[in-house]
This record gives sequence, structure tokens and C-alpha cells, in this order.
Amino acid sequence: MENARKISRIFNSKPVLEGAGVTLKRAFGFSQLPLFDPFLLLDDFRSSDPQEYLKGFPWHPHRGIETITYVLDGYVEHADSMGNRGIIAAGEVQWMSAGSGIIHEEMPFGNKDGRIEGFQLWANLPGSQKMTPPCYRSIAAAQIPFLQLENGVAIRIVSGRIGAVEGPASGIAIDPEYLDVTLPPDTTWTHPINAGRKAFAYVIAGKGIFNPENDTEDLHCLKIKSAPFIENDTLLLFSDGERITVATKKEPVRFLLVSGNPLNEPVAWNGPIVMNSREELQKAFEEFRNGTFVKKTN
Repeated sequence: MENARKISRIFNSKPVLEGAGVTLKRAFGFSQLPLFDPFLLLDDFRSSDPQEYLKGFPWHPHRGIETITYVLDGYVEHADSMGNRGIIAAGEVQWMSAGSGIIHEEMPFGNKDGRIEGFQLWANLPGSQKMTPPCYRSIAAAQIPFLQLENGVAIRIVSGRIGAVEGPASGIAIDPEYLDVTLPPDTTWTHPINAGRKAFAYVIAGKGIFNPENDTEDLHCLKIKSAPFIENDTLLLFSDGERITVATKKEPVRFLLVSGNPLNEPVAWNGPIVMNSREELQKAFEEFRNGTFVKKTN
């Protein structure tokens, strides 16, 4: 298909230990810079074992980024240095812009069966917005539009637009698109993505064929002779183009589809703080140590 995006990279999520001892799976992160610009990291914290997540993420700083937490099941309790406190419940999204600096904690806890399912995506802020006041967009499940297409494809739109329907997270510098997409069996779905944007898909259930035209950059490297089924815990980074196509056979597939405009700026990253230069990074940590990290707002 003309102008179809190819699969340029295939990643399998890897177990990592974060916070106070949370075992989660990282789909991509620091070692993949700058492949995913403007995105920095995607963590998958689905687990049915409370010992893997209950220690949570005690008080820690952020500056220069946005964190997007999407909960499918269970809960994430949060509090911060601005006095905010609340719970992200199943089907909800918290889109936090750390801006000039915030100190917060995130403590996950499971449903009645001890299960939690969710994802956290980090998006970079442009240099011009890294020192703006921090803010939250708390998005309830009922605020996220749900589309059911004629062929049975189901889509939740966290951000971006499909036809006349727009997601609630708008007015963001990188103009992100964040979709939760489910294809039923024996279905094909094509979705436009403007050229120049960075785009990836992360499969969270079932299996599907991405780019079924079999025009995939990574196939030769992986010694795959035909378009492969992509299954749970697998992330696909797409090359440039104007559309992607996904198909299913006997099983459905569910995936997160994310795209955004690259910033094309230098990245200086250490832990929870991402700036444009080493000097800015050093200043951020000095301010954290001397108690001037969180800026007063009028």
C-alpha cells in the first residue's frame, strides 16, 4: 500500500525493578533514545501478584516531562507537593505535566482479586515548556470517547481525533494521539497517521498482523519470511508514512497506538528528570538537594 508505514523495530518488553521494589515490564526506555522522540519510556505494570507492586513509588521528583498513567484494572493512589491527592481507577487516565518540578508518590493496589493492570508513558516536554508550572489532567473513564466501527473495531480515544470525535487530552505541545484499539477476529483496520510523526503500537492482548502487506524493514534481520503475528508484550516502532494497517485471523488483538510530533531537541536525562543540557540537569538535582526544586506559583 502506497505510503504505508513499515515496521522499523520490534521490541519485547523486559522485566525491570523500579520504585521501592516494583517488578514491571519496560517496553522501551533510556537505551532506545532517540528512536521514540518525543516519547521517552513505556512501562507495563500488569500483575496478579501484590508482592510485585505494593511497595510502589514513594516520594520522588519529576521535571521536564509528562507522565501519562492509564489504568485498566485496580487502582493507583497518588499525592504530590502541590497538595493534590487522589486515586486513578480502572478505565481512567492521569496526564501529569511535571513542568518546572513536582514531587509525588504513586502507590498501586489491586482489585478484589489482587490484580492490577496499567501502563505509564513518559513524553518529553519541549525546552520552552520545561520550566512552566506543573499541572494535571485527571480523565475519568466516562470522559474517554468509545467508538465501535461497523467492522467491530472498538477504540477508546485518550488523545487525538478519529473523524469528528476527539479525545479529552488536547492542547499538548507534541499533539499526541493515544488510542486503545481492539480488533475482533477476521478483521482488517487501516488508520491514518500524518507523515513526520513518530508512531508505535504495544500489543496488550491477543495477536494480530501489523503491516499485512509484508513490507517490513525488520523481517530480514529477524529471519522472518512473512508478516508475523505480533502478540502480548510486544512493541512495534513504525517508520514514516501516512497509515498503518492491522489484521486478525482467528483471534482478536488489543493494542495501544501512540503517535506524536518529534521535538528534535537534545536530551539530558537522569532518572525522573529530563532536560536539554547537562547543566540544566545538574541544576535540577542541586535544587532538589537544597529544597528549592518545587517553584512557588501565584
